[in-house]
Amino acid sequence: MAKTILVVDDSSSMRQVVGMALKGGGYDVIDACDGKDALAKLDGRKLHLIISDVNMPNMDGIAFVKAAKLLPAYKFTPVIMLTTEAGETKKKEGQDAGVRAWVVKPFQPAQLLLAVSKLVLA
Repeated sequence: MAKTILVVDDSSSMRQVVGMALKGGGYDVIDACDGKDALAKLDGRKLHLIISDVNMPNMDGIAFVKAAKLLPAYKFTPVIMLTTEAGETKKKEGQDAGVRAWVVKPFQPAQLLLAVSKLVLA
């Protein structure tokens, strides 16, 4: 059975690119356009990984991760931030919220899939 990954980004083209890379790697993909949309999709189903942007309207990625980690079903779900933010302060903020990896855009699909494969376990 394929592993399921939630992709959260306000850019539909970025969601498409990430989704294509993940589907090419054999993953199932659910997508959301911002943190609020993503929270609404956290309905108890098993997610193996969350990939989120930082800068989004309505609810940014860091606030979303903090909210997701409060939900018992997603407390231990690994999170990768895929963002243009490369500053150490933002990375530390993400790490404190529970982010496990940080990938800076633009990215190579192979680079993303490598990060995904390290965090998606059986």
